[in-house]
Amino acid sequence: MKRIVFKAVPFDKKLVTLALESGVDAVLTEASKVDAVRALGRVEVLAEADMPSLPLDSKKDEEEAVARLKAGRAVALRKGWEIIPVENILAQGSGLGLECENLERARLAASILERGADVIVVLPEAAGDLKKIVAELKLSQGRIELSRAEVTEIVPAGLGHRVCVDTISMLKRGQGMLVGNSSAFTFLVHAETESNPYVAARPFRVNAGAVHAYAVLPGDKTCYLEELSAGREVLIVGADGSTSLTTVGRVKVEVRPMLKITAKVKSADGCDVIGQVFLQNAETIRVTGADGAPISVVTLKPGDEILVRTDAAGRHFGMRICEDIKEG
Repeated sequence: MKRIVFKAVPFDKKLVTLALESGVDAVLTEASKVDAVRALGRVEVLAEADMPSLPLDSKKDEEEAVARLKAGRAVALRKGWEIIPVENILAQGSGLGLECENLERARLAASILERGADVIVVLPEAAGDLKKIVAELKLSQGRIELSRAEVTEIVPAGLGHRVCVDTISMLKRGQGMLVGNSSAFTFLVHAETESNPYVAARPFRVNAGAVHAYAVLPGDKTCYLEELSAGREVLIVGADGSTSLTTVGRVKVEVRPMLKITAKVKSADGCDVIGQVFLQNAETIRVTGADGAPISVVTLKPGDEILVRTDAAGRHFGMRICEDIKEG
């Protein structure tokens, strides 16, 4: 995830307010205006001396940037930087910032060497693109490859503790969380975006499943649903594989009747890969169909196609490990 810094030089109250509303990580301004920025919102404020803007016009400039980074000092390369010298600097240190004057340059800055600069410094002339820059480079976690799975069984599983994840975002149709019995096979459990005659939509909510299930998190990590709590970031996944971050506002754990849902995917060698998930037995709980539409667990039937993610098994405290492991 990229660190987004808005450069408010010269200071402009309206632009700083826009930056704060857009969700930047920090504001860079003149030393004399640091307190003025702090008065507008709780955000990290940097003076120009904290992250000086350096030119990149010669080999000497490149060497100066590398020396600063190796000394643990922040540096932002002035707008107009070119890719090859930036690649040379990125190969030798971390923490590099790149000034960007529009959305296209920000995208380029974030993708150089398939890693990109650690800090995107958005200039005032890019203020109109600021919300898009934050959405693409800070909130998006790239794309996840989803597979079509065939539902093979839906059976009652008795009472169990299920976890409702109430986020601080309004989710859309086709979005949800990846949850499952195994980190190697997770189901796209749909957010409660649909209403019916009896219950209003709760588009901020994912009724995610039983307490023991894995949930896929940002940064290629997982956790048990029971471990989620207010303030923790979770990964939201769309039916098209797009991803974004949101924050948990509240978690509700309650005893409810549960269903065990089993599905299978054909692997490259033609073998069946089997996965399971335990979800609450209620009309408002939905998985995601192959077409991206939500399907209630009450109407789900064997033969239906739903979206899942398959992966290599093996996690320790939520981090990927290479281990001979079987989960089911």
